[in-house]
Amino acid sequence: MTSTQTAATPLVKISGLTKHFPIPGSEDVVRAVDDVSFDIRTGETIGLVGESGCGKTTVGRCIVRLIDPTSGTIEFGGRDITELRGDGLRAQRREMQIIFQDPYSSLNPRLNIRAIVAEPLEIHNIGTRSERIEMVADLLRRVGLDPKYADRYPHEFSGGQRQRIGIARALALKPKFIVCDEPVSALDVSVQAQVINLLEELQDEFGLTYLFISHGLAVVEHISDRVAVMYLGKIVEICKSEELYRDPLHPYTQALLSAIPIPDPKQKRERIVLHGDVPTPVNPPSGCRFRTRCQIAIEECAAVVPELRELRPGHFAACIRAEGYKESVGSSG
Repeated sequence: MTSTQTAATPLVKISGLTKHFPIPGSEDVVRAVDDVSFDIRTGETIGLVGESGCGKTTVGRCIVRLIDPTSGTIEFGGRDITELRGDGLRAQRREMQIIFQDPYSSLNPRLNIRAIVAEPLEIHNIGTRSERIEMVADLLRRVGLDPKYADRYPHEFSGGQRQRIGIARALALKPKFIVCDEPVSALDVSVQAQVINLLEELQDEFGLTYLFISHGLAVVEHISDRVAVMYLGKIVEICKSEELYRDPLHPYTQALLSAIPIPDPKQKRERIVLHGDVPTPVNPPSGCRFRTRCQIAIEECAAVVPELRELRPGHFAACIRAEGYKESVGSSG
């Protein structure tokens, strides 16, 4: 980024994060994430949105070190954790956890709920066996489940209940930071609201910081303090949630928001239809990656890679045709 987003030291600071996946039998790579930089402040929820395949989940998994980045740095509490290995990485993982998207495949079907939730406690050698049993009961109560269900197995629960179990597991080590990787996308709408409300209650109770990954823009608006929009491995816009939904600057964000239904049949929103498919991350377009689907693209867009610039206070966008972009380039030159 070209200017500081916050005067305070962020809890998580991502700088130039890049993750390329090699293609077997080829010299090409899948450019899943390319030079992504943003901060996550203590106690806030930052939403990360974009179409499927844009790199959202890869960003989240790199941050918690489930996969190693190709390049870039990840700082947690002012400490670079990018190269941590072994015992150092294990100790760091007490501070950060992840809630997975699929509540069906993320729980071991051969373990009962007590064993699933207690597993992090055992790995990190926290408490005695009897103390762990009580800790699990307390965690289940906190996520709205009866502790007497602890002897049951995942297949005996509904999708919403399974996700609550996943949340309890993520809370077991009392982390400061949780990546929520599309935690409600597999749930019914009514259950989605319950899980979102639970996450907000837990955030207030434990002082948690969230990276909330989703392609559901309406869900992100409800829970996020700030929102970052990704397209084909890059962040194209980031700002406060209310400002993004009120006055987006990037044409991709504008198109995404135009697709959100308005719950009033008398109101209509002009729909911006994106033509064509998302280009392949193996060989993305030159210049601006969105230009092949953008309605306002000009010839210059193929030659210039737009930087993420602060066009308004706290509002960053990467589009050479966005309001204030040229003035920003001029002032920084």
